[in-house]
Amino acid sequence: MIGLKKVLLLAKEEFAFDPRRMAVGVASSILPQNSFNRARTVLLRRLGLRIGASSLLAGSVHLTGSGPARDLLSIGQGCYLTGPLHIDLTAPVHIGDRVYMGYDVMLITADHELGESSQRCGRRVYRAIDVEDGVWIGSRAVILPGVRLGRGSVVAAGAVVTRDVASDTMVGGVPARLIRHLEDTVAGDARRERLAATWPSTDSRA
Repeated sequence: MIGLKKVLLLAKEEFAFDPRRMAVGVASSILPQNSFNRARTVLLRRLGLRIGASSLLAGSVHLTGSGPARDLLSIGQGCYLTGPLHIDLTAPVHIGDRVYMGYDVMLITADHELGESSQRCGRRVYRAIDVEDGVWIGSRAVILPGVRLGRGSVVAAGAVVTRDVASDTMVGGVPARLIRHLEDTVAGDARRERLAATWPSTDSRA
């Protein structure tokens, strides 16, 4: 017979949820993608998310994990996070200043150790993610537990990042590997300048 203590523990695990996480998902999804970005960001601040000045969230935000969103997630100043964005908050996630993210980025803080052959999926482990200032993460990139993305680094679209990325480097692939080192400042890029002259800016803050 299952004891009362066991029943209460099972009930806590089964029904545990953070109302703030649920509210963030609803509030960020009711507005159209890439529209009402300021209104969406204000709503998320009102729900307790720590979002720095002039940062914008341009799509839905899906928060999972067992930790409280207010304590575990911080977003710096001047960021533009396109969304849909999935952030697992089983461990802390820090996003620095002037970070840009494309569509369908995933930040995952929970993992499992490798077990024996009878069950390869072993004990759960939780590791924080740190995205430093100036990072650019391409669409559908996945950042796995314990990863630090160094200042000014670039993660190519579709990459799966399993280890730390050095500052001012570009990585890509599955698993992500070094593509090239980047200069601290980029002088005139002729191709970029031609595109800028041809296409209007899509940054809603312009």
